[in-house]
Amino acid sequence: MERLINYFSTIPSSHRSIILVGGITFFWLIESSLPLFKFSYHKWRHAGVNIFFTLTTIIVNFFLAFILLKSSDWAVANHFGIINWLPVMPLWIYAILGLLLLDLIGAWFIHWLEHKVKWMWRFHIIHHSDMQVDTTTANRHHPGESVFRFVFTTIAVVITGAPMWVVMMYQSISVLLSQFNHANITLPPTLNKILSWVIVTPDMHHVHHHYVQPFTDSNYGNIFSIWDRLFGTFSHINPKEIVYGVDTQMNASKNESISSLLKMPFE
Repeated sequence: MERLINYFSTIPSSHRSIILVGGITFFWLIESSLPLFKFSYHKWRHAGVNIFFTLTTIIVNFFLAFILLKSSDWAVANHFGIINWLPVMPLWIYAILGLLLLDLIGAWFIHWLEHKVKWMWRFHIIHHSDMQVDTTTANRHHPGESVFRFVFTTIAVVITGAPMWVVMMYQSISVLLSQFNHANITLPPTLNKILSWVIVTPDMHHVHHHYVQPFTDSNYGNIFSIWDRLFGTFSHINPKEIVYGVDTQMNASKNESISSLLKMPFE
């Protein structure tokens, strides 16, 4: 455990890049060989649009990263936050609680909020407008959405009281799980049923990308599936029946145009 803490306390930027690029490459290869849907689209052109938004997300997080660092250092130094108020516990329990709380506040709650607050939804709709969901869709976020997602991640760090090694561990797992649950793949039914009680699987998250409500407003989770089951937002549909997109934004050419997507929240 100490070795794990030391690694995530000083994780190099190059390793974080490897996690991002390696994850996309790994799931890209799997979905190319065993796709859930055989989309009639130009895979590289589609990826190019989503990678553009991945880069804008990286840029936003790069320039705001010092806020996250200072927030975590402040919480630890002042013994502030939920996990700092609990009795002394083994480090592995400390880590799991930190991951659960960061996932709840910094991922599930802001995601739920984006579907309930109109001006937030106007930015988040860019993510849902992808009509060929695959592993590159994971980071398809408008720069505006990247900003308020970062704000809620910072709030989550302060409320949780997470040290930076927990934050870095959370972000690394979050990147990989997001790429996994957006990937154009499906799992064997029995394996999916077992895993989906703990983590968000592709079959579970693809439901969230179905083009009509109430499915669009369900399965908000990113890492842990417990939150959707706990808050009654879990739903299921046969993966083969899913139609990706948003019923109000089904213009394929517009949804694959970077300039149109950047302007979409302001229309």
